[in-house]
Parts: sequence; structure tokens; C-alpha cells
Amino acid sequence: MTSELKLPANFEDYTDAKKNGFLRVMKLKEEGKKVVGTFCSYTPSELVMAADGVCVGLCGSSEDGIAFAEKTLPKNMCPLIKCSYGLAASDACPYFYFSDMILAETTCDGKKKMFELMKKLKPVHVMQLPPGREGTGALDFWEQEIRRAALAIGEQLGKEITEEALHRAIVQKNRERRAMVELYEVGRMEPCPVSGYEISTIMDSLQFMFTSEEKIKLLEEKRNEFLARAAEDGKGRRKPRIMITGCPTIGVRDKIIKQAELLGASVVAFDSCSGPRAQKEAVSESGDPYLALAKKYLNINCAVMSPNPGRLDALDEMIADYRIDGVIEVVLQACHTFAIEAAEVKRFITKEKKLPYLYLETDYSQADSGQIDTRLSAFLEMMQ
Repeated sequence: MTSELKLPANFEDYTDAKKNGFLRVMKLKEEGKKVVGTFCSYTPSELVMAADGVCVGLCGSSEDGIAFAEKTLPKNMCPLIKCSYGLAASDACPYFYFSDMILAETTCDGKKKMFELMKKLKPVHVMQLPPGREGTGALDFWEQEIRRAALAIGEQLGKEITEEALHRAIVQKNRERRAMVELYEVGRMEPCPVSGYEISTIMDSLQFMFTSEEKIKLLEEKRNEFLARAAEDGKGRRKPRIMITGCPTIGVRDKIIKQAELLGASVVAFDSCSGPRAQKEAVSESGDPYLALAKKYLNINCAVMSPNPGRLDALDEMIADYRIDGVIEVVLQACHTFAIEAAEVKRFITKEKKLPYLYLETDYSQADSGQIDTRLSAFLEMMQ
């Protein structure tokens, strides 16, 4: 360990899991690797790969850090933002602590302003995401933002990003995307041989693996395991097949996804940041790599885009492919984009698709767990 690589002063107070996270990423740094922290599926990780860096996810997913963040941030804002900032500012996130830089994006007003505070803690490059895809200037602008980010990453990591390296990264990342989508598509099987809770935890764990090959290996092994499980289990009793849509669910997975399955549902599909919507479309492996990245990442269906008609098209397709019986929309407290878009999602699900729909607005606390249990129970009873 060099003088530049020191553990936080309060390291011994952390849980064993958090200690192990610090030690893993510190070992990576001691081996000479550069680490870039990211927050969103709009962030082109291929840029980091092309600079021979390691991309790690930084979104907060628990109550940890929120009390610390509320010393600076408003209490009535998104728990994901508060947790992310609190863990970073209190040196409680190993991946932020050892990051050489943060590659951020203006996907919502709260994160955009939070990044201004984060710049006081660590080098942060913010990509200015267009507010929508319409108009000829959106794609051109986003391509220039990707080129600007490539220069910033190359300068911060001391490694120029060449088009050849970027092409190799695109090919490799496309392999990773295919492996992710193939695992998600196990959910199309009936009965589904894997719980949504298990799929969700596997996908979240990928954020903390340091090579693409390591991720692909895990995804392929798990897919083969689930297919073998399906062959052994046979048909079994049919359960209501649920899709989760809306905000990222990692911080509320236990009280919503796990509980829905304990109550007898089968969560088989995810239309969210933790689902295949950001992975299904590959990056073109021919032509200008910067333009190819711009086209792919601008085409992600998220409520931050205005308008966002592609989300309803994606929901329609997934409802058919996964034979969905009901939809649960999860909206994190103070996430205005998803909260407003929920009205149109509800209309589409209930009026056009004639399916049961449940809207759950929540945060990372356990205070509403009982209420959520009651609403999930009533929703599933109605479906049965």
C-alpha cells in the first residue's frame, strides 16, 4: 500500500461486507488500475473500457448515508440521490473512495445539482444529456458530449482513447449485453425457474465485478443453471406473472420484489434500469464508434426523456413476450419524471392492455413495509 492508498479513518467501524469491498478495490488500485465511478445506464462504459479503466456503479441503495446527506441535501428528495451523496461524502462507499474520477450525467435535476457538490470531493465530468430525442440537433449534441467525455477520461486516466480501442470495447460490451439479455429472457419460461429477486441480485452484483469477461462468465453460468433447474422442476403450479416497471429497485428489492414472491407471485420481467431496456439494443460495430455510441445510448427509454413514447412500445412488447398477468410500478419518493409518467403508464396498462396495475411510491426506509405488504396482498388476491 502506497502513501496515496489509505483506508478511511473509520474503516474498522464498517461491516465485513463493506470492508471487503474496500480491500478488493484497493488491491485493484495497487495493481495499477484506474477506477471510474458511474451512476446511470446512459453512461457509455465503453469509453472507460477503451482507456483501460474499470467502471463501477455508485448508486446508493440503502438507508446508509441518508442521514449524513441530509446535513447538506433537502430531506424531501430522491433517496437514491441522498444515499449516493451521503455514502460518498462520508467515505463509506469503497468504489467512490478509490475512484480516480466520476463520469456523471444530467438525467435529472436532483442528480445534476448533487454533482456540483460532489465535485468538491472528487474529479467529476458531467455529460449533458439532451432532454429529448426529437430534432436534428439532439443526436449531434450527444455525440459531441461523448467525444468530450472521452477526452476528459483520457486526460484523467492518462490513457488516450483511440478509435481502435473504442471499437474493441464496443465489441466486448456487446458480448456482455447479449449475455445479460439472455439471462433476463429465462423469465419468459413458464413456470419461471428463477425468482425475480434472484435475477435482480445477480444483475446488481455485476456493477462490482472488475472485468467484462468475469461478468459474462457469471451470466452464462447462471443461465445454464436456471435452464437445468427448469428441466428438473417440470411444470409445477402456475403463479401470477408480474412485471416491475419504474425507478431502480435495488434499494427496495426486499420489501417489494421479495415480498411479492413470498405472497405467491412470480416476478418475471423488469422494465426499469435494472432490466433489459438499456441492454437490448447493441452498439453498431461498424462506422464511426462515437456516432454509434451516441445512437445507442440516446435511444434508451427512460422517463427523463421528453417525450418518451418508446417506453409504452417496450412495455407492450414485454407484456406479450413474458405473458404478463399484472404490472407493479415502483416510484421512488420525489422522482418527478417517473411519478408524472405513471399516469400514462397506468392508462396504457389498465385501458389498452386490460391488466391489473399497482402503483407504489416509496423510499429506502422500512416505515411503509406493512402498508406495502397489505397492498401487494390485495393486488395479488384481485389477480387470482
